Amino acid sequence: MDFALTKEQELIRKLSAQFAETELEPLAAEIDDTHVFPMDSFKKMAALGFTGIGVPKEYGGVGGGSMDEVIAVEEFAKKCMASAATLSIHLITPHILTALGTEAQKKKYLPRLTKGGEVAAFALTEPGAGSDAAGVKTTAVYDADTNSYILNGTKCFITGGSRASVLIVFAMTAPEKGTRGISAFIVEKDFPGFSVGKIENKMGLRGSETAELIFEDCRVPAENVVGKLGQGFKIAMQALDSARIGTGAQGLGIAEGAIDLSVKYMNKRVQFGKPIAALQGLQWYIADMATKTEAAKWMVYHAAYLHDIGKPFSMEAAMCKLNAAENARFVTNLALQIHGGYGYMHDYPLERMYRDAKITEIYEGTSEIHKVVISRAILGK
Repeated sequence: MDFALTKEQELIRKLSAQFAETELEPLAAEIDDTHVFPMDSFKKMAALGFTGIGVPKEYGGVGGGSMDEVIAVEEFAKKCMASAATLSIHLITPHILTALGTEAQKKKYLPRLTKGGEVAAFALTEPGAGSDAAGVKTTAVYDADTNSYILNGTKCFITGGSRASVLIVFAMTAPEKGTRGISAFIVEKDFPGFSVGKIENKMGLRGSETAELIFEDCRVPAENVVGKLGQGFKIAMQALDSARIGTGAQGLGIAEGAIDLSVKYMNKRVQFGKPIAALQGLQWYIADMATKTEAAKWMVYHAAYLHDIGKPFSMEAAMCKLNAAENARFVTNLALQIHGGYGYMHDYPLERMYRDAKITEIYEGTSEIHKVVISRAILGK
């Protein structure tokens, strides 16, 4: 099977790599320390079309598909994982609206989220609904007098939630129906009753802000329902399938970045009178790191390829995310070992990359959840 990139995709890789090197890498340490993602960087992403990947041009996007997103996210993650995650998770919302939004919703929101440079967020997780997404407790009650829904509840661990202008929020409209009673809504940051709560202090991915969102009689126009009432759980699961490919790309990129740093360090670091690249034990580390990362790359690319040609890809998305995430932890751990004491110091990027890699095993579904998805697909359960 040929995963050769098109000329357009080769240009995306070149542009992404240049942007990551000149704009993202110089800020990576600073945003990790400050826990703040600079909006100037996001607006530059928008100006270059990154935030419009997968969105038709008539709505402000640049077209393309899952492979185009993978390429950009992969290159970003090599230099700054927080920036890669910011882009990858932002794209979930415009992709949902592109696929399921009404024409009015597309015209109103997509230009803002693409060339407009506004941040989007995907608000599903709650204190009691993490891996068990069906446990959503946020409610949305219809008010006939105003033709709107009144949302009440709390979301947690929402990437970009504190910066987002537009959010897809999942809430119960018919609790008695279980997962078929969950619906999806477009919420704007200025809607009365919506507020941002705690900004989390995380182990890693500090430059990508993670927030608690609070809904207290938040009124949302009925025209902001995404898809049909009761389709929210299905929408969320489909969106997460796609998002898992993006997370796989994050894991892939951070592993490739760690290998690049390790090769440079091994060739210049001299011990016992010779570069440590001459030491067989460390050569074997590099061989293992490169082999596993190449395998992760083709799993991620394969899932993206299936998505783009319209074939089923849910199992492959789970596989690529599971594998790329575990490999990211494996590779950054060995890369830090290669760097020794320097790798452990906060002044060097490996310490940050080691912390950042761990989240890929947790968000967009834990590794354990992905094993459930994969086994069920294989066993026909």
